[in-house]
Amino acid sequence: MAIKKSTSFPRFPSHPSGKRQMTETQEFEIMKLVLDKFLWLGFIMMAWGMYQSLTNNSFTAGIWFMVAGAVLLLLFRMIIVREYEFLQK
Repeated sequence: MAIKKSTSFPRFPSHPSGKRQMTETQEFEIMKLVLDKFLWLGFIMMAWGMYQSLTNNSFTAGIWFMVAGAVLLLLFRMIIVREYEFLQK
């Protein structure tokens, strides 16, 4: 008597090297999880800079944290736009 294979798991396209490739939806979900961390890190750095500026009674005390947070947010935007344009092609 032959044993029947279960088909409850979806089949993924195989790469020539034998590795499984992710679908576009799976790649997008992972990209969102990773880039969400950049977003949180950018806002946390900007908030820390604002806190430093307010507690030290000097705006320049936390300006570098705010600038670094803004750079991270711009980097986040550039990565999102590049990935979105890549997926559109």
